[in-house]
Order: sequence, then C-alpha cells, then structure tokens
Amino acid sequence: MTVEEIRVRGTVQGVGFRPTVYRLAKACGLHGDVCNDGEGVVIRVSGTDASIEEFIRKLQQECPPLARINEIKRKRYEGEISFDDFVISHSVSSVVKTEISPDAATCVQCKEEIFDPYSRFYRYPFTNCTHCGPRLSIIRAIPYDRCNTSMASFNLCAECTREYDDVENRRFHAQPVACHVCGPKATLERSDRKPITASMFSMLDDVDAVCTLLQRGEIVAIKGIGGIHLACDATNETAVQKLRQRKQRYHKPFALMARDIEIIEKYCTISDKERELLESSAAPIVLLKQKALSSPLPIAPSVAPGQNTLGFMLPYTPLHHLILKRMNRPIVLTSGNLSDEPQCINNEEVREKLGKIADYLLLHNREIVNRVDDSVIRIVGEQVQMIRRARGYAPAPINLPPGFNNFPHILAMGGELKNTFCLLRNGQAILSQHLGDLENAAAFAAYQDTLNLYLNLFEHKPEAIAIDKHPEYLSSKLGKELAAANQIQLYSIQHHHAHIAACMAENGIPLDSPPVLGIALDGLGYGEDNTLWGGEFLLADYRHFQRLAKFKPVPMIGGEKAIKQPWRNTCAQLMSAFNWEDIKNQYGELEIIKFLENKPLNILNQVVSKSINSPLTSSVGRLFDAVAAAIGICREECSYEGQAAIEMEALVDANFLNNHEETLNYSFNIGILDNIYCIDSHPMWQTLLNDLQQQISPSVIAAKFHKGLAQTIVEMVNIICKQNVIKNVILTGGVYQNSILLEQVRKRLQKLDLNVLTHSIIPCNDGGLALGQAVIAAAQYYL
Repeated sequence: MTVEEIRVRGTVQGVGFRPTVYRLAKACGLHGDVCNDGEGVVIRVSGTDASIEEFIRKLQQECPPLARINEIKRKRYEGEISFDDFVISHSVSSVVKTEISPDAATCVQCKEEIFDPYSRFYRYPFTNCTHCGPRLSIIRAIPYDRCNTSMASFNLCAECTREYDDVENRRFHAQPVACHVCGPKATLERSDRKPITASMFSMLDDVDAVCTLLQRGEIVAIKGIGGIHLACDATNETAVQKLRQRKQRYHKPFALMARDIEIIEKYCTISDKERELLESSAAPIVLLKQKALSSPLPIAPSVAPGQNTLGFMLPYTPLHHLILKRMNRPIVLTSGNLSDEPQCINNEEVREKLGKIADYLLLHNREIVNRVDDSVIRIVGEQVQMIRRARGYAPAPINLPPGFNNFPHILAMGGELKNTFCLLRNGQAILSQHLGDLENAAAFAAYQDTLNLYLNLFEHKPEAIAIDKHPEYLSSKLGKELAAANQIQLYSIQHHHAHIAACMAENGIPLDSPPVLGIALDGLGYGEDNTLWGGEFLLADYRHFQRLAKFKPVPMIGGEKAIKQPWRNTCAQLMSAFNWEDIKNQYGELEIIKFLENKPLNILNQVVSKSINSPLTSSVGRLFDAVAAAIGICREECSYEGQAAIEMEALVDANFLNNHEETLNYSFNIGILDNIYCIDSHPMWQTLLNDLQQQISPSVIAAKFHKGLAQTIVEMVNIICKQNVIKNVILTGGVYQNSILLEQVRKRLQKLDLNVLTHSIIPCNDGGLALGQAVIAAAQYYL
C-alpha cells in the first residue's frame, strides 16, 4: 500500500471541496483524511498506486462548481497513518496561502427550495449551500470556518447541524448555512419609525411586502449580501425621479434588476455571451443594448438619460428572488449611499443616512463584514470588458505570467478614482473589490478598513509598497506613510506605465519579454515631466518605458473645474488651435461660440497665458469632453465622471460609422513636439466647426470624430512600427471603456497584423491600476 500527502492550493475552502474529496476517496477505496489549513486543503491517502492515480484524475475532472485548483503537490507521507476509513478532519491553523471565494449567486437547488412549500427553506431569504451564498462579504479570518464569519453569532439548530455534518449533503460545512429557526431574519421598517401593521397591505411576510411597496411606487432600501441598495419600480417615472431628487444623483444611469431573462428581453437584445454572464455565479450587472421598441411598460426615461444601453442583473440572493417573484417588470437597484459616499452596510447607518431617501427599509440582523459593490461588465466585439470588478469576482486571485513566481510580498495602493489595491504574493495578484473615489472622506476611511482586513485575512506583510507618482493622491500619501513606518522600499510608478503593465500581466506576457507598444488614453495621470498626461504612446516592458508620442498638450482651464465643466475644454482647444478673433469672424453665429462669448474670455486668456491654475494636459478624455460640449452635450456641467464622453458615444450615428468612406472622417496632424511625435487636433476642429455651420447632425459629427480619432491612432502606430520592432500593442486607460473607439482601433490595428491586447478580467480604467503598480514594483525589486 502507498501512503501519500496531497496538497491542493486554490479556491478550495467554503466551496464543497472537502465533501468532493471524501466522496471520490470512498469511491476509489482509499483510507485517510482531508482538512483545511491556511494554505488550502491537505489530503492524506492510503491505497494502491492505481487507486490514488484514479482519485487525482477524478478530483481534477469533478471539481465543485465554485472551486478552482491552482496546484496539486504530491509526496510520500513519512508519518504514521492508522485510518481504516476516509474521514474529514478539523481545520488546522497555519500560514495563510489559500484563496477566498467571491460571493456567489443563488444556485438552482437553493432557488427551488425557497419556492417549494414542502421545503424547510420555503421563503427563507438567507438560504445557501456550498455552491452559493456569501463568502467575502462575511469573512473575518482564514480558514473559512463559521467561527471566523459573521454567522458565528447564529447557533445552528438540530436540522441545520444534521445537514452541516452530513458529508453526503450539499450543505456539508457550508459555513453560512441557516434556516427560519436558527438563522438571520429580515424585517421591514418604515423610515419614519412609525409601526407597520398587517392591515396596511396584504403580504406573505416582510420580504413579500417589498414587492407590493415597489408596485405602489415607493422607494425601499434593501440590505443585501454586500451592502444596501435603493429600489423602486423602473417603469414608474415619478418614482425614479423621486429617487434621483432624494439621492441627488441627477444623471448617472441606474442599475436594474429583473426577475428573469424573459423580462430583460422585453427591453434589450441579449447575445449568448451576455446571457451566460447574466446567469453566471458572479451575476454581474451587464450593459445591454436597448431595443428600439420595448415592452408596453417602457423603462422610465430617467433611469438612463442620454444612454442607448441599460445595465441589467438577475437576482443573486434568495432575498432578491423572493422580492421579485410577483414583479413582472424591472426594478431600479442602485447603491444605497449618499452622493459619492460608499454604500451603507449597517442598519443604524441605513436608518440615519437613507431614512430621508427611502420610504421603507428592509433590513436583516447578519453583519456585512466586507462591503462589496455589484460588478459591471459589457461585451465588446465578442470579448468581455470588465468595467467594475467587485461582487462575484473579487478577491479571486489573478495568476501572474512566468517570471513572477519568486518575488517578496508587495502591496500596491492604486489610484484616486475607482480605487482598488493589490496584494502580490506567490506568483499571484489579489486585487481588492472596487472601493470608489478616495477624495470622499468616508470612501477613504472604508479603503483603509478594507486594506487592513485584507492584510490580516491573507497574513500579508509587504516588503515593498507601490504608489502612483501623483503627489496629491490620498492612496499615495498613505503608501508613503506605511513605507516609512515599516522601513520598507517604496516605488513611485508612473500612471500610464501602470495601466500598460496591468494589461501585460492580465494577458500573460512573461517578465523578460521584449517591450510592447502601449497606447494609454484616459482622463489624466501625473507625467514624468510634471505635466498631466492622458494620450500616450509608450514603448514599455515591466521595468522601463519610453514616451514615443503624445497628443498635443492643452491647458486645463481652472484645473479640476475642467473635469466637471466640459465647455472649459472646448475653449482651451479652440484657443490652442486658432486666434480667437478669427474664430469670431468666421464662426461667430455658431451656438458654441456664442456660448463661449458669454464667458469671461479675457480673464480666461490671461489665466492661460500666465499659467495660473491651467496645467497642460495631453488627455484624450478632456478632448472627448471638448468635442461633446461643442455639439451640445453636457456643455455647462457634468454630474458624473465621463458623462459627456459616454453620452456622445451613445449619440453616434451607427449607419455613418459603418458605411461611409474614410475620407469623410475628421483628420488630425502628426508632427514633432519636444523631440517626440505629437498628434494635433487643429484640422479636426476646423472641419468640425465647418460641419456645425453646415448644420450637420451631432450624431454624424460624433461618428466622424470617433472614426477620425481611431484612424489617427493607427497612423501613429504605423509610424512607430517602422522605427521599432513591435509585436504586441496594448490598448488601455479609461477612454477605452468607449466600445466604439476600442473596436475601431482594434480592428484597424489587426489589419496591420499586430497582436492587439486589451483588458478582460480587470478594468481598463483606474480600477486596474494597482495590478500594474504591483508587477512593475516586483520587476524593479531586484534591479
């Protein structure tokens, strides 16, 4: 007989892995045991060589749905083993090297049980098993045992104990298992604290009552798995407007939830890949193309103003399934927070902060340990594009490319907007869930809390810290403090180099590969020359980069005000390209010129000429803002980041985009500035203003701009490729959230036989920045 110790690493705790090991070991006639520890799962088996080989093969083939095996290591067991059967042993504490599973949407079996009147889980809103339910949102420590979660305060009843201990049951060691008798309970409250009586409305229970309230046009705060949502009937314009006014979120699109795919199909077209995403265990928000003619109950116009897509998700907890059982139309389900603050997660906070927004509150008594927002995804050209990585995906690790296996623990702090941080260890990167914009004090506090939780969960002791070069980013300041306090190496990483490195790592480019050409387009990032970059062509590997080309820098009039007031960018672009008197003489009758003439142009001109609060930027994000304002989109002000560019993308004339000659596209100049290539938008503005004079529709102008910009980017790549050996081209940065630009550039570059790499599992925006910071710091560590 052979005795082996088998070490399994990966996502193997809290996902039904040990019961699977038990079942397969018994089927193969093996004796021994299996247990969890800090590194994953340890299996000791005694049997013939053939039976152990069969066991290993079946373990890989029949891995549970939420599990992921990264590594199986086998060795002869030298100790004594005296088992006459196969058993599951208690967890062992050791150095943490295992993974934490993301929260997972309700599985088919649990959904059937909550609607089965003969099941003891009938209408129980916290039903779960090893195949579904909360994970990251409830965990306090590793190993993933009930005592280390927010379920510790709920003592199992006899029936739940029986299932928890029954290795043949799918709830065997499902840490959040509970029922009506012993588990968390949901309760409905009025936000004005007045009592609720049964006579107010007919209801099966408090959860069912929420459906009635939504159908009546009320706003309800709902405590879910990783935070609080605000809900209302998405077809009720009055209710949606009321929610916008109370929340002070006036334009940013709301997310939607519908009971099933059939309801979503009334409003949107759904491809096979989009359907697969909606129905996956991650259950993200998926951006879908709206149908021209929708249901007799159309979506309220205020749900997604200025958009041609809707963000839909399916119910991902029993609570949601029960609420929507009688709801034959979509509901708004948006983050329960005050404007720009993080999502509320505890009951008192909800009562205090959301009591003036929601009419009713559906709360429960299970603590949310870890705030986890909904993930957002879209399909662009048959490829997944992650926009916000959170519930369902974080903190699943990202396996790093060859060459990154033996580096010390590194902590990367991320950026200022759409922040995530990253822990690098053992050839893997653990990217946190989306944490929001740190300029808000509450968001920064939540960022620090989550960072501490991750460092403790994973017992991660950084030997180096990576930050963004921007001196005013709060994440960078905190990183400097941590590095100084712990006397460890600090790496300041250039923003766009980090974007490019993140995309390289995601796409598996090995550490010592030749440089790639990275085209990083975004709002802005701190440059090596102390200006604000945002339209960059960098020749880069993981250690170094060289700036080969850029967009012509233009002043950001008023500094940060230019981010929120797009007209400032139009003004700066026109001032940079023309003499203002010439503009007035030739185009003075245009609406945009009349608008700008009403601004204090003399003062603005002096501000620019004296470089007062008008930093130069090569930002393509600001160029999008300028064009949008010129054609009448968000001219005066944006109420959320990227609004002008997003609404211009939605406006694009699809027929012109796909069917007209390249010669009709707007052209840009390519020249030399500061000894590198430079793209100048002067000719584009000349033609655009002429088109406005000719009263060409804004939708056609938007199409000509997108196509012309893509064409110019490819022309620049062509020039660079003649002087450098380029195999891989990286497209990264927040501007590439624009699906039209991404596809236009990608298809044109592929015609040049270039290998075009984009983002899929992490965001192209600043939500992916920390991964790039981490791998650059690792690559530079031994220089």
